[in-house]
Amino acid sequence: MLTVWGDRHRCCDNIPRRDFLQVGALGLGGLALGDILRLRSEAQVGTKCPRAVIMVCLAGGPSHLDMYDLKPEAPSDYRGEFQQIGSNVPGFDLCEHMPLQATIADKLALVRTVQFVEPMQHELEEVYTGFPKSAKRPTFGSIVSRFRGGGGSVPPYVSLEYSQGVTSYENPQFAGAAHGPLHIAGGDGVHNLGLVNGISRGRLDDRKGLLNAFDASRRTLDACREAHDLDPYTSRAFDIISSPKAREAFDLTRETEQTRARYGNRDDKYIYVGQTADSVWDSQKFLLARRLVEAGVPVVTLRMGIWDHHGNVIQQVGGKSIWHSLKSVLPLLDRSIHALVTDLHERGLDKEVLVLVWGEFGRTPRISLSGRDHWPDASFALFAGAVPGGQVIGETDSRGERPRTKAVTAQNILGTVYHALGIDYRQKLNDFNGRPMQLLDDGRPIPELIG
Repeated sequence: MLTVWGDRHRCCDNIPRRDFLQVGALGLGGLALGDILRLRSEAQVGTKCPRAVIMVCLAGGPSHLDMYDLKPEAPSDYRGEFQQIGSNVPGFDLCEHMPLQATIADKLALVRTVQFVEPMQHELEEVYTGFPKSAKRPTFGSIVSRFRGGGGSVPPYVSLEYSQGVTSYENPQFAGAAHGPLHIAGGDGVHNLGLVNGISRGRLDDRKGLLNAFDASRRTLDACREAHDLDPYTSRAFDIISSPKAREAFDLTRETEQTRARYGNRDDKYIYVGQTADSVWDSQKFLLARRLVEAGVPVVTLRMGIWDHHGNVIQQVGGKSIWHSLKSVLPLLDRSIHALVTDLHERGLDKEVLVLVWGEFGRTPRISLSGRDHWPDASFALFAGAVPGGQVIGETDSRGERPRTKAVTAQNILGTVYHALGIDYRQKLNDFNGRPMQLLDDGRPIPELIG
């Protein structure tokens, strides 16, 4: 956690520098951002990054059959309750509860035939790394940071993750601790920008308290620099976080009310289980992601929603069905994707920013008493931005069980991301034992998406 002390504690009053500025949980072993910058300098990482990626993870297993691959002609125990609607692209059909995306299908590219190898568990490593958890491979954000990020006045890899600290699936592993994510937001507040001197969640929400604290802390740090000659990496760590460019990127109040309304609210809610909409869908994360890539951050990741619709999740506290929950959350996802994609196009960022939306698997085509269960044999990936839009890639069989054409893997999806960012998946990094490891075993990009 980055801890910025206020007026009660001054570095010049013999407070150790690391008590003044703590930027932890950014890499392996809780390395400070200053340490990360030091490691990055030693690695002599390049600074040029012509493009950026926003990856939205729908953790829990989003139902391909009820979202982007409906089968209205399938038997009743397969097809579900929702109706299929057309879009502004012939053949690009989707769920009736996502009408906004139907109006921008020409800006989207849908892959309907993604298959996973992870054995039916809620482990997100394959989404973030392309490999099962047991492989312990670097997250794609760290790979992008290593090969395309670094330098500048903003962090190269920002995670808008729920959890505190670096998760297993966003671990830089042997890409180097210097390339771990900066965690900005979480379920209980801002972590690596957390302020301990009386800064509440409410003050962070409107960003004003955060910005004022940065101003005060910068004055203190400047004084300490004169008295103690802080090492350049610790100073650089604070410079990145509190630079005008970074401060502006995190300040959502700079957006017009119209733009913020387009994205939605921080406290938007949906039904996951039960009858009450009490699960938070922080719509403003999509706006923050757009602001970060616009400011120059190469990688932004965010998890949105809970998509594990089966078992006791359906039955507990009066839950009705998978469709009861989806009917509540799909309009929020629809608005968020529509707002982000149209905003990027209106700002002329669509050629520079790649958007990827997917989860760790699909759900069983055949409906059980407990809803739809885990199904790695068929899922989807939705692309927008820096890929050719207006197309549907691949086709599943009549019941949505398996690909009929163009089966692709998680590695092909991430290989497509690497290709868009100018990274050759065949490049190698030495693992912790010194063995050269190719970034992906088979990262051939999807031909229809490489222009």
